[in-house]
Amino acid sequence: QVQLVESGGGLVQAGGSLRLSCEASGRTFSSYAMGWFRRAPGKEREFVSAISRSGGSTYYADSVKGRFTISRDNAKNTYLQMNSLKPEDTAVYYCAARLLVTVKADDWRYWGQGTQVTVSS
Repeated sequence: QVQLVESGGGLVQAGGSLRLSCEASGRTFSSYAMGWFRRAPGKEREFVSAISRSGGSTYYADSVKGRFTISRDNAKNTYLQMNSLKPEDTAVYYCAARLLVTVKADDWRYWGQGTQVTVSS
């Protein structure tokens, strides 16, 4: 079992930045790829970014490429640095874990409770 807890969400003006954190507990953190997804009101959950188990490979949705950066440390933390935020980035952001990276949300095994990000125009 892996437990995930997100933090760092909040309200920010357009053009601003936020850094989301995801702390994992339970089984070996390094055994899992980590991902970030988001769900905006009235929309399906969508892939945002992911990082491989080693941290050597990163993946981004086209909508966030060049603005968001995913990283992980040797402890049990995964981060999502979000710059140049836009109102359309407003959503609940979820951290997820599975063995291998995929963009399909349904394939991720472990999920956090989510953290709200609101970007005002």
